[in-house]
Amino acid sequence: MAAHRKPRQRSAGGHTVRTAATIALAGAATATGFDGTGHAEPQLTPAQVKAKVDQLYQQAEVATEKYNGAQEKAEAAERRLGTLRDEAARRTEQLNEARDALGSVAAAQYRGDGLDPAMQLAFSSDPDRYLDGAEFVERAGARQAASVANVRRQLRDIEQLRGAAHIELASLKSRQAELKRHKKTITGKLNAARDLLSRLPAADRARLGVAEPAADRASRTSTAARDDLTPPGSATSEAPNSRAAAAVSYAYSKLGSPYVWGATGPNAFDCSGLIQAAYRSAGVSLPRTTYAQIDAGRRVSRSELRPGDLVFFYSGISHVGLYIGNGRMIHAPNPSAPVREAPIDQMPFAGATRVV
Repeated sequence: MAAHRKPRQRSAGGHTVRTAATIALAGAATATGFDGTGHAEPQLTPAQVKAKVDQLYQQAEVATEKYNGAQEKAEAAERRLGTLRDEAARRTEQLNEARDALGSVAAAQYRGDGLDPAMQLAFSSDPDRYLDGAEFVERAGARQAASVANVRRQLRDIEQLRGAAHIELASLKSRQAELKRHKKTITGKLNAARDLLSRLPAADRARLGVAEPAADRASRTSTAARDDLTPPGSATSEAPNSRAAAAVSYAYSKLGSPYVWGATGPNAFDCSGLIQAAYRSAGVSLPRTTYAQIDAGRRVSRSELRPGDLVFFYSGISHVGLYIGNGRMIHAPNPSAPVREAPIDQMPFAGATRVV
């Protein structure tokens, strides 16, 4: 029988042993389920962590823009619903006045012939059917026929308004459910990114230029975010018009502001929220989402870019920045960084638009 050998013990030092940080990072990668299989990813390096965090942030931004679009549509549906309800209430009040007037006239004609028609009309469970009665129309005479027709028309109009309001209410509920789904996706991606970053040693975060998680990050000041910036004077002077210059000036004033998904200012922004706020300050109304903003002006090529132009990134048009010249932009990157200046070749360029 072959002799049994005692397993050889690994050395506690040297390059053959994985560090605790690497093991922890591998565990974090497994928890996020990047490949959907739930298998562990051993030997996860800091660079791989950064790549996965960047991917999570980009996916979260896609969901954020979908959330913004759904939010915009939900707000529009809510406004339409309110308008329909107000109109239905106004029409109902007019109907009641017309019914009262018609009932008073009918009462004079029918007095002494049983229940007062004003009461019949008021208490009828089906006023439209009641007004259709041949006997009532005959007694009311031609002089009242127009009034009867008017009440019937108002009843139909109100029912149409109620039907439209019902449709808008269903649309609103659908948008609210959509918002909930996108919010769940966003928070899931951001939580996964924070978990990965929290397990990355501070030295590696600094070396890779990755900010520490928001929960542990010291508050940033706009002064800290202004180091080595393109002078704002040159950017505004090269803008094609005063409104573009005003938008650029606003973006500079918001450097250092935190990224918060769904935010449109004045103290926090997501990427499209910053652009919308910048042009709003210049008196220009822009759509809420990147998908709509790219069509909010005239498309320009990369070689034609001037300060104030909107620059878009990724094939899905999920990120936007405000061009300030010299191949650079101001944008709201993601929760790991505040509003900052960056080169436009930092991400896959997808197109540009000149708003005014």
